[in-house]
Amino acid sequence: MTKKRRQYSTQFKFRVALEAAKESKTISELASEYEVHPTLVRNWKKQLLGSGAGVFESSSQRREPAAVPEAELYEQIGRLKMELEWLKEKVEPFS
Repeated sequence: MTKKRRQYSTQFKFRVALEAAKESKTISELASEYEVHPTLVRNWKKQLLGSGAGVFESSSQRREPAAVPEAELYEQIGRLKMELEWLKEKVEPFS
């Protein structure tokens, strides 16, 4: 029987890592209090101290969509249409 992996929110990870960074309780105590493995607490603490709260956000949340100018897209469409027509002309003699 397989056990489903638990996923923790960024706020939860930050809260646990912050408490671990304060060092008012041991990692084992925090792990049992929050019902997580001590290794997770240690890793979250290391990430927090290394990069701050934003480290727990997924990469898709951090990235902003790249804005491509509309004129550039129309230019690309035009180039692709020309290439397609050129290829059609070159392939027709062989058909």
